[in-house]
Amino acid sequence: MTTIDLNSDLGEGYGAWSMGDDAAMLDIVSSANIACGFHAGDPASLLAVLRMAAERGVSVGAHVSYPDRVGFGRRAMDVAPDDLTADVIYQIGALQGLARAAGTRVAYVKPHGALYNTIASDARQGDAVIAGILAVDPSLVLMGLAGAPILARGCDAGLATVAEAFADRAYTPDGALVSRRDPGAVLHDPETVAARMLHLARTGTIQAIDGSMLDLQADSICVHGDSPGAVAMAARIRDLLLAEGVTIAPFAGK
Repeated sequence: MTTIDLNSDLGEGYGAWSMGDDAAMLDIVSSANIACGFHAGDPASLLAVLRMAAERGVSVGAHVSYPDRVGFGRRAMDVAPDDLTADVIYQIGALQGLARAAGTRVAYVKPHGALYNTIASDARQGDAVIAGILAVDPSLVLMGLAGAPILARGCDAGLATVAEAFADRAYTPDGALVSRRDPGAVLHDPETVAARMLHLARTGTIQAIDGSMLDLQADSICVHGDSPGAVAMAARIRDLLLAEGVTIAPFAGK
């Protein structure tokens, strides 16, 4: 029987400004990537999201980022390795404290936005992120882009890793995500996306933006919580996978 994780980026509001429907998404996903304050999230709202995750038995990950609230963590930054390592340590530590207070724990780390895309292939920044995770807790799982070199680097450093595919993003023929600046980069139709994810779970392949088929072995599927219609899309993916005999379960302990 096929088993796969379903995750979403949550806790991305700030103060009076809200982003997505965290409560609804937590009823659907098996893992939640929780912001750590650098690209989004304030302490009170993060604590509330963590409490909801604990109540629902959803696994929690630290969604670490560049220090970029204005750009929502989606602007590339040339951060010195020592600074980046310290930033990662700081963010994980903050979320660990909030998670403990909420009755749950941080089980994995998923870099956010530009940091995620940069470390997929950038060894310098990738090693800095890995060093930060190892310094805090070597048992934390590193989530990264399926097929990207960062996963092998994490394994070589002693971390458990999990490969991730994106439900609502288009892929280039070489396995990278199509830039959000390009047409067709973000997918919106729940039926189309759900069918793509069922095909991926069954076959380990997905159609690239040029129509070619791409091998993509993934253990987790992400639906971005800030995408329009994100809850409906995640719900349709979950319903179709379950109906077709795919088990949805977290890859890391709750």
